[in-house]
Amino acid sequence: MSTTVDKKKGGGLSKGRLGVFGIVFFVVAASAPMAGMTGVVPVATVLGNGAAVPGAYVFVGIVLLLFSVGFSAMSHKVTNAGAFFAYIGKGLGVNVGVASAFVSALAYMTVQFCIYGFFGAMMSLTFGALGVDIPWFVWFVVGWVLVTLFSLFRVDVGARFLGVLTTLEVLSMVIVAVAIFATGGPEGLNFQASFDPTLVFAGGFTGTAGIALAFAFASFIGFESTAIYGEEAKDAKNTVRKATYWAIGIIAGLFAVVTFAMMTGLGANEAVNQVLERSTIEGTPLADPAAVLFSLASEFVGEWMAVVMGVLLITSLFAGLLAFQNAGARYFFAMSRGGVLPAALSKTNGRGAPSGGVWTMSIIGFIVVGLFALFNLDPIANLFYWLSAVAVLAITVVEILVSIAVIVYFAKNKGANVWQGKIAPALAAVGMTLALYLIAARFNLLAGTAAEGVDPSLPESSFALSPLGWFLVTLPIIFFVIGLISALINKKENASLTKDMVS
Repeated sequence: MSTTVDKKKGGGLSKGRLGVFGIVFFVVAASAPMAGMTGVVPVATVLGNGAAVPGAYVFVGIVLLLFSVGFSAMSHKVTNAGAFFAYIGKGLGVNVGVASAFVSALAYMTVQFCIYGFFGAMMSLTFGALGVDIPWFVWFVVGWVLVTLFSLFRVDVGARFLGVLTTLEVLSMVIVAVAIFATGGPEGLNFQASFDPTLVFAGGFTGTAGIALAFAFASFIGFESTAIYGEEAKDAKNTVRKATYWAIGIIAGLFAVVTFAMMTGLGANEAVNQVLERSTIEGTPLADPAAVLFSLASEFVGEWMAVVMGVLLITSLFAGLLAFQNAGARYFFAMSRGGVLPAALSKTNGRGAPSGGVWTMSIIGFIVVGLFALFNLDPIANLFYWLSAVAVLAITVVEILVSIAVIVYFAKNKGANVWQGKIAPALAAVGMTLALYLIAARFNLLAGTAAEGVDPSLPESSFALSPLGWFLVTLPIIFFVIGLISALINKKENASLTKDMVS
């Protein structure tokens, strides 16, 4: 794979800056585990499969490990900051690769912009409780400036910063989990309630199990970004492979263990009632889902831990912002370098950071988030939920294409055995297609875009979307078509793009 950069376009990404755990920190930070535990798990427990939520995370982790088998095999053949679209281009052709690049860009943009909404809201609420009333948009601007500046540093500087934040975040959750396991909670350790397949899949894929699995798949977004840093990694081919397995193992293990600890602390048989009791504010259930984990921290460790975790939730969101800013910037860099986007976006600065991509992410982000503020849309109910659901849907589409591309490529080329090149990616494609169905079916619940008069928590409400919901669901398809048209009409791409992306 050629990674030569046209000097007119930029000086190239800095090489050999990241080791395995440098990349892992970016990926784990992108998954924002603290935000997932506080925002996703309580909702999945009540609306999904109750105390069996930990089993849903295990199932999703297995699907993603299957995906990683072919994904890692492909990383030995392609080292490119565009990662997914380079893999797809190598297996399914340049045109499909370019089309998928537009979908990936949509995913990384929307996930970062939605986190800005959550970050701004949490900062406003936190300081509001201290008597300092500052609008969420002002906090967004503060975060935007800091994220942009950090992204312009050398990539290893960002990795070290994320390493500190992520380590503290994970450590706090592990401490709470260990404390709960040490006492056994009100009912003791109930492995059957959380991991028995008959309970994990109770209600079926169209019912409560499907809701829990949809939320679980949503929690893993960002794991695939390991390959994006291949050009900046030490011993790229082995580093990306190892980082991918480590990242999925850590994320899946963390979610499974900590959610099991939460169910143990709540009591498996009373988990749903306890979540509702702890998260209800002024009669509104799940109004404060973060209170579930924080109350458990206070109960089993001490009030000081709840305070610490409240701070770490904000740093978790900031870490996620920085991780996705870096990932998105490298996608724009790779697309520009390949001739898909204007050449100016492939510029790098003296530190080897993709400055053109960084500013592209930042400028678009400022405009999009600014529009939400201008039209007085809620930073969580609108900005966060709408765009996070789009991001998960978009990246799942691309992951299915990657799995198919792996099978096609290794059917024609050497470099993988039957398990790596056929069986594992085929199973992953099936699992990801299931995920796509679940996310689309439950989009009204994930995004809060149910049709008028529809209760999205009911099994029969699948695909009952408002006009806005249908528009958001089709955004990945719209971007794919735009990308495909761009590839078909851009004749000059055939030489430079093919060499850069798929040679």
